[in-house]
Amino acid sequence: MKSKNRKTIGFPRMRKETNEKRVFLPEFIHKMTDLGFEVYIEEGYGSKSGFSGKEFQKANPNIHICDTPIAYEQDYILVLRSPNIKDYALIKPGSCLISMLHYPTRSKRVDLLKRNNIKGISIDSIIDDNNIRLVENMKAVAWNGIEAAFDRFEEIWPSLNRNNHEPWKTLILGTGMVGKHAVEAATKLGSTERNNDHIKQNGPGSIAWSIGRNLTDNTITLEKMLPEIDILVDATQRRDPSKPVIKNDQIALLKDHAIIVDLAVDPYTLDTKPPVVRGIEGIPQGNLDKYVFLPQDNEWDKIVPAEIHSTNRRTAISCYSWPGIHPEACMRHYGQQLMPFMEILAEKDYEELSINSNYFERALYRSTLTFWLDQLNK
Repeated sequence: MKSKNRKTIGFPRMRKETNEKRVFLPEFIHKMTDLGFEVYIEEGYGSKSGFSGKEFQKANPNIHICDTPIAYEQDYILVLRSPNIKDYALIKPGSCLISMLHYPTRSKRVDLLKRNNIKGISIDSIIDDNNIRLVENMKAVAWNGIEAAFDRFEEIWPSLNRNNHEPWKTLILGTGMVGKHAVEAATKLGSTERNNDHIKQNGPGSIAWSIGRNLTDNTITLEKMLPEIDILVDATQRRDPSKPVIKNDQIALLKDHAIIVDLAVDPYTLDTKPPVVRGIEGIPQGNLDKYVFLPQDNEWDKIVPAEIHSTNRRTAISCYSWPGIHPEACMRHYGQQLMPFMEILAEKDYEELSINSNYFERALYRSTLTFWLDQLNK
């Protein structure tokens, strides 16, 4: 039974790919009750990671194990990745969904929220006064993606030692937060442990170049660089997501063994105006179940829309949820970052959030669907 005057929050399971194991950890759930929330956890939450319902409850009278509809009918619903479309129908009008909603590239999702009268807080849009994301795991995005690329090379060249003893060369498109972490990850072969072993073995080492718009827009210079590299990384945040940074014809300039690492992971959404395409034209979007695509893989034609030019192919590494490769560390990280914002929501209603408040509340307000729609209408 709901305690009097307590706000409620539901934690539904993520019905995504098999290897999506991320859940908010028991210590985070218990802190929600300390803040004054009544918590409803869907039965089976965390079971993929070995957590039981008792570990989440721990005899706390304000934590309840429930079925799916009840988890979705609370005042707030907190789930890392956006629910499947059919689950939106379970959310009561006027409730607030807190999730990675990606307003800029998911216009259909925005329309669904509006149509169903669901309030939104997009975790990826919680930004400070300098436009810096405050709930993010950019380091994990970069390191996990680069690690997967060097894992693949190590299968072909044990100890990453080729006959020519040439250093590995990585070109990173984008110099934002992900791009900066990608530079360090590439120079350390995607793994500190692997890099230490590599140094002891007198391996050839690794070079990383990072470029921004003044070179990605310079076709002549860019096309001189592409034949020289082993790894091409997309860490861009494009001003115009309807246009790729690298066209499929340019992929043909890469070495046959080259690997494309997709850290931006924008979708193909061709039925919106304007459409959204991948930053590197013609590569598939992967997930936690499959994130390495060889040029000959059958899945390539199933995933890439027929309208997209994909004739030229190299091994592509792409995962919609890169931090999920190491789920528990990821969710501990997110939980710590989210806590100041959950404290605000425990004290204030969604409608009370304001841009004219303290640092954390201003950042939280910028993540609301209300703020996003206001900006669109300006």
